[in-house]
Amino acid sequence: MASKLESAAASRMVFNDPIHGQIELHPLLAKMIDTPQFQRLRHIKQLGTKYLVFPSATHTRFEHSIGVAHLAGCLVKSLQDKQPELNITEQDSLCVRIAALCHDMGHGPFSHLFDGMFIPDVQPDDIWEHENASVEMFHCMRKKNGLDKEMKDCGLNLDKDIIFIKELILKGQKGGEWKAKGRTEDKSFLYEIVANKVNGIDVDKWDYLARDCHYLGIPCGFDSQRLLKSARVCEVNGRKHICFRDKVADIVYGMFHTRYTLHRQALQHKIGYIIDDALVEANDKLADSKISDAIADMLEYTKLTDHIFDKILNQSDSAKLKKAKGILEDIVNRRLPKLVGEARLNEDKLEVSL
Repeated sequence: MASKLESAAASRMVFNDPIHGQIELHPLLAKMIDTPQFQRLRHIKQLGTKYLVFPSATHTRFEHSIGVAHLAGCLVKSLQDKQPELNITEQDSLCVRIAALCHDMGHGPFSHLFDGMFIPDVQPDDIWEHENASVEMFHCMRKKNGLDKEMKDCGLNLDKDIIFIKELILKGQKGGEWKAKGRTEDKSFLYEIVANKVNGIDVDKWDYLARDCHYLGIPCGFDSQRLLKSARVCEVNGRKHICFRDKVADIVYGMFHTRYTLHRQALQHKIGYIIDDALVEANDKLADSKISDAIADMLEYTKLTDHIFDKILNQSDSAKLKKAKGILEDIVNRRLPKLVGEARLNEDKLEVSL
């Protein structure tokens, strides 16, 4: 009979990723990936509607999330090896990897278009962010797939570790009095791995910058592996933070410059926003329910993906949907709006009024 260790090794999932090469994930993460809640991410494009302008930009939140989980594991392992005095446990490491894997499960159709434009347009009084939905989807995934037992079998303390994972997904803590409940303040640096609110240098950014550049055909101006290997935990102003050697400062600058280049050349492209008008028009005109109602029910939200485009477009002739379908038909037939003018703000002349 195979030992538990052999069984665990056999159940590990290996991906051949175009960005990171061979990725091997913990058996618990493999089980999470195989749930409907996570598989949904296969149908949500990472860059939303930017594929209308950049034909190869069809990668999804699915592979991005796996890449972030991989990098999170690599960074934790590097810190464990180089600084054993940090007392990073295997439970700490597994929680960070779970949070990295699940951090984008709350994205709606066409990613940031949904939570950045559509929801504010149809529910302007609601403060709703995809990070909160990611936490709700994580809880839904646990309950509907019996994952709590699997998590306990992997040595996790659900009372404490579920809170820790939630805090990591919600971007941890920026500063001030220590309010996190998942881990004590001596583990503060763990909150800077998945989503770093202190300086913005995190594994989420490392993956999406490299991945987006790859699929957009834009040169990537930094090497995340150099940053990963030079990372050390240091005490700064009484709290432990992830820091980097001065000799990799140019790589950090390159990371932020790459982000700026992506936004200027692709992510802020005007054509990418026109689908929002169709979603807003169709929100309360579909036969079953409002599109926006799904954010209050994670089982319904699991069904809400980029397929909403085809659902609206292929509805039987309906006077209610005429305008929404017209917008999408224009997109399909490449009757796209033209830019008639553009103005750039002069930062030196801007005035801030409170």
